[in-house]
Amino acid sequence: MLEQYKTVIKQGQAEIVEKKSRFIATIRPVKTEQQAREFIEEMKKKYWDATHNVFAYQIGERNEIQRFSDDGEPQGTAGMPVLDVLQREDIKNTAIVVTRYFGGTLLGTGGLVRAYGKSAKEGLFSAGICNVVLYRKFCVTISYTDSGKVQYEILQNGYELYDTIYTENVSYIVLVKFEQGDAFLKKIIDVTANRAVITEEPSFYGTWIDNKMEIIEN
Repeated sequence: MLEQYKTVIKQGQAEIVEKKSRFIATIRPVKTEQQAREFIEEMKKKYWDATHNVFAYQIGERNEIQRFSDDGEPQGTAGMPVLDVLQREDIKNTAIVVTRYFGGTLLGTGGLVRAYGKSAKEGLFSAGICNVVLYRKFCVTISYTDSGKVQYEILQNGYELYDTIYTENVSYIVLVKFEQGDAFLKKIIDVTANRAVITEEPSFYGTWIDNKMEIIEN
């Protein structure tokens, strides 16, 4: 499993105008090629009267699936520039459809490449690129006597204190980046002289949006 990657988690849309041609970029997160194809067909139906509906998508941990289409534009001037935006930023599990309404003025090969690439970038900005991180989730239960130094270690080392539960003891729910998990365990064991009761829940992918953890379903 990847320890972190970039993607979008909501649909976005942006529009630019180049020499009276409208370029409308629609972005959507997708998990499978089937979802990407359904999204493309949806956009083609929505913009049935457009001159072109160019698309590109990139799916998989290692970007195993990469597809694009120029949809009638000169070869290499449309779909590939859109895919290139995903490749350059290494944006995973994302599909882009760029709809063009021809404005009557030819843009030339270079102009098309720039317009499709620019609209794809603007679309990604509107959707919002998120850094998704693989977290290990721990529950650390300790006595009130040990709680202060444990909380200090959690906050001092940049771990995410997700929740605190007060009963006859104190339980800290802590989110730790996957690669830091073993170091976290060692630190808590050391500072409590092995008095802490530590349990671990299944790892998950998450990203922070507006100071709230959003869990990303795989």
